[in-house]
Amino acid sequence: MKAINAIRMGGVEVLPLVEGGKGVSISTGVTAGHWAAAGGAGTLSAVNADSYDENGEIVPQIYHSRNRVERHEELIAYGIRGGIAQARRAHDIAGPHGRVHANVMWEMGGSEQIIQGMLEGAKGLIHGITCGAGMPYRLGEIAARFNVHYYPIVSSARAFGALWKRAFHKASALLGGVVYEDPWLAGGHNGLSNSENPTQPQSPFPRVLALRQLMRTFGLGDTPIIMAGGVWWLEEWEEFIDNPELGPVAFQFGTRPLLTKESPIGDAWKKRLLTLKKGDVFLNHFSPTGFYSSAVNNAFIQELRERNERQVAYSPEPVGEHDVEYTVGARNRTVWLTPPDLERVRVWEAEGFTEALRTPDSTLIFVTPEKAQQIVTDQGNCMGCLSQCRFSNWSQHGSDFTTGRKADPRSFCIQKTLQEIAHHCDTEEEAEHNLMFSGHNAFRFASDPFYSNGFIPTVKQLVERILTGR
Repeated sequence: MKAINAIRMGGVEVLPLVEGGKGVSISTGVTAGHWAAAGGAGTLSAVNADSYDENGEIVPQIYHSRNRVERHEELIAYGIRGGIAQARRAHDIAGPHGRVHANVMWEMGGSEQIIQGMLEGAKGLIHGITCGAGMPYRLGEIAARFNVHYYPIVSSARAFGALWKRAFHKASALLGGVVYEDPWLAGGHNGLSNSENPTQPQSPFPRVLALRQLMRTFGLGDTPIIMAGGVWWLEEWEEFIDNPELGPVAFQFGTRPLLTKESPIGDAWKKRLLTLKKGDVFLNHFSPTGFYSSAVNNAFIQELRERNERQVAYSPEPVGEHDVEYTVGARNRTVWLTPPDLERVRVWEAEGFTEALRTPDSTLIFVTPEKAQQIVTDQGNCMGCLSQCRFSNWSQHGSDFTTGRKADPRSFCIQKTLQEIAHHCDTEEEAEHNLMFSGHNAFRFASDPFYSNGFIPTVKQLVERILTGR
C-alpha cells in the first residue's frame, strides 16, 4: 500500500480524505468537526440543517404559513440558521486549523440565499463550499464574494468543461478542487446524463483521467480531483494515488462515516447498514428532483416501485386501441383504456388499489385510498424545498411558482421522509418505511472485519483505519 501523504487543497496542507456531505441533518457540525480534527476536510450539510434553541435542543422545522411561497421563505430562514449553527459546532470541535466545508445541493429550494446567508453569518468558519445536484454556474461568483474556496461536484469531464467555460474561469483562484462523483456508485443523487445507461456502469479511471486532461488545458494541473463514490479501502485505489497521469487526487467518503459514534443517524439505521447485502442499494428514478438517486431498497423504495408498476396509459378520447371507458376520481371523469389494461386495473382494484391518480404523462397509477390521501396531503403541504419539484409541481422560478405540469404521484415528498429518518425513526420498522440514502458499497459493512461483532468506530478511529489502506 502506498503512503497516504497530505496534499495542498484550498490553500493548505490536509490529508487527502474528505467527508462526503449528506443532508438532511446527517453530515452535521459534529461529524465535520471530528473529521477535520483528524486531519482531513470535514463536510457539514447545509441542506435543511438543524438549528438549536437556548437549551441546545433541535428546533423542529414546522411550517406555519398557509401557502407554499410563504412556507418557502420559512424554509430558507431555517436553512440559514441551521447552516450557521452547524458551522459553529464544527469550528468548536475542529479548532482554528481544521478545514470545514459545507455541502449544498444546487437544486434545493433557495440554495443561493441559504449559501450566502450561511457564509455571512459564519464568517471565517467555513473554508469551502461543495456543490452538486445541478449545474451551479454561480458557485464561483458566490465563493469570490466571501473569499472561500469552492468544490463543484461533476460526473464527467464534459460537465466540468461547461461550468468552466461559462463561469468558473472567472474565479479560478478559488477553485479548491473538483469532485468527481461516480454516477453508478455514489449515494444520494447521481449525475447520470441522458446518454449514460444506469444499468451499465463505466470504470471511473478513464473518466477521471479525461477530467484531468481537460483540466490541464485550463491550467488546472495541480488542482486536486476528489474521487467520490465507491471508495471503501484505499488499497483498492492505488492506481489513483501519486499517479502522474492523474495529478493530485483526494478521496471522499460518504457511506462509511454513516457508521460512526458521532453519526447522528438512529440505531435502527445503523443496524440496517450492518445487514445489507450486495445489490440492496437501488439506483432509482423516483426522486422529485428528476435525478437518479441511490438508496437502500427497503419497504419505502419497494412501495414506490410497486406504485409505478401499477400504471396504465389512458386517452381523454377514444382513439385506436383505447376504446374502453373508465371513470376516474370523485367526479367520475371518463377516460379511455385498452381492453388488456382494463383487465389489469380490475385485478388491482380487487387487491384494494382502488384509487386512480393521474400523472403528467397521461397515465394512471393505482393506490389504496389511504395512500391516495397521503399523497394529496403531502403535495398540499409542500414548502418548496427544491428549486422545482415534480411531486408537488412547485417551482421557485416564474410568477406562478409552478412547473407548469401536473403534480406527479409517482414520486414523493423528499423533505418529509428525510426529516423523518433523521429525527424520528427509532425503530427498524420506522426506518424501513422512509428513504434511506446510501452508496452502493454499503453492503461491505457486513463483511469488513473492521466492523466485526457490531463494532462502531469513532470518526478518529475510522480515519486512522482508512490511512492503513483499509
